[in-house]
Amino acid sequence: MSLTASRDSAVPGSRGTPPPRTPDQRKRALGLDRGAWFLLLPALIPILILSVGPLLYGISLAFTDSQAGRTAPTRFAGVDNFLDLRHDGLFWESFRIGLTWAVCVTALQFALALGLALLLNQNLRFRWLARTLALVPWAMPEVVVGIMWRLVYHSDAGVLNKTLTQFGLIHENVDWLSDLSYALPAVIVVGVWAGMPQTTVVLLAGLQNVPHELREAAQIDGAGLWRRFTTVTWPALKPVVLAVTALNFIWNFNSFGLVYVLTQGGPGGKTRLPMLFAYEEAFKYGQFGYAAAMGLVMVAVIAVLLTVFLRKKLKEDATGTEAAA
Repeated sequence: MSLTASRDSAVPGSRGTPPPRTPDQRKRALGLDRGAWFLLLPALIPILILSVGPLLYGISLAFTDSQAGRTAPTRFAGVDNFLDLRHDGLFWESFRIGLTWAVCVTALQFALALGLALLLNQNLRFRWLARTLALVPWAMPEVVVGIMWRLVYHSDAGVLNKTLTQFGLIHENVDWLSDLSYALPAVIVVGVWAGMPQTTVVLLAGLQNVPHELREAAQIDGAGLWRRFTTVTWPALKPVVLAVTALNFIWNFNSFGLVYVLTQGGPGGKTRLPMLFAYEEAFKYGQFGYAAAMGLVMVAVIAVLLTVFLRKKLKEDATGTEAAA
């Protein structure tokens, strides 16, 4: 008898395959152990009640004609809300403003946070104090941030107008939050200031995971500061950059509290983000079904944009890895 035949006869099942697993082993492989599910329940139950439940209810509400103060029962409206939404120019204008806001705030947050993270990653004196102070805007509630910046932008007693007047940059006070030309840029500045710390923390954590030996080796080989950043730091930081950029875009596009406190969508709707528009439709005009349809459209569009963005970036990273190999 040959060696191959004896090996095949000794192993049950097909040639070279391990013996079949027992039902308990299959359950463990699929994560179906009852003990594990029991331990996950304290975390799963709040998620199901506070996140999944409202999400499913909002989706179902988008296909109804639900209105506030209506005595007639709510009925199924099919896609009527979405057909009406297709011709709602005000909503699509707010969507354009929301994309402008999200792209500008995300890009500026990342650029400034990357520079700050690179600085805080250096061996500087009082680095611990600088890192602590950098987190102050992150620790402040949005309402407090909004009120504080309203005082900064105040047309008569605001610090900004006082400072610019003293330096001779302006000759009369500017109403930053009520001017049609300045309102959106002014709100974008506040959004960048409030959200930059969390991006800084994430990027700083990514920088600290870059092997120091690689930077030292590049420096010994004669690579300058920019060369070390582009060849060592940036490739190692790419996964972190991709994740934080995608999350920041989602958070910024869904902003509500900060802009609501600053301008409430004014002047003339120049800062009316989609979330503000949906809020007004639901709680100011009582159109719950229509507002839910807006929310569903926003989720769908952002999901598509993020999918295209992430696929493009992952494809570029894969192409770059293959080229390097």
